[in-house]
Amino acid sequence: MWKPLVLACVLVAGSAETALSHDVQDPSTLQKPNIRDLLSTSLESAEGLEVIVSHVALPANVTLPMHWHPGEEFAYILQGSVTLILEDEGEHEAFAGDVGVVPLKKVHTARSGKEGATILVFRVHEAGEPGRILVGD
Repeated sequence: MWKPLVLACVLVAGSAETALSHDVQDPSTLQKPNIRDLLSTSLESAEGLEVIVSHVALPANVTLPMHWHPGEEFAYILQGSVTLILEDEGEHEAFAGDVGVVPLKKVHTARSGKEGATILVFRVHEAGEPGRILVGD
C-alpha cells in the first residue's frame, strides 16, 4: 500500500522541479489553454496503472468544457487562481500554493481567474485509457 504512495510522492517532487525549471509562459498572454504533458509512465508497483503529469496554462477568465477522467486527478496551483466546479458539489476556489483533488470519474470543469492560472496536474488511471472524456461525447 505504501509503495504506490511513495512512488507518487517521488514523481510529484520530480515533476514539480521539471515544471518550475521550464520557461513558463505568462498565462495572461495566452489566447487559449496550453496543456503540455511532462511525463507519462507506468506505475511499477500498481499493475495496469499509469501516471501522467501535465503543465497546464490557462488564460484569464476561461472555462474548460465539462469532462471527467478515467482515474483520479491531483492539481497543484503554481500561479494565479482557478475555480474547480464539481458536478453536484459546487465550486472550490484555489490559489497559488493550493492543491486540489478530482475524484475518480467525477464530472467537473475549471474556470481561471482574472490573471489566468498555471497548474501542475497529476492523473493516475488505467493504462491506455484517454486522459479526458468530454461530457456529451
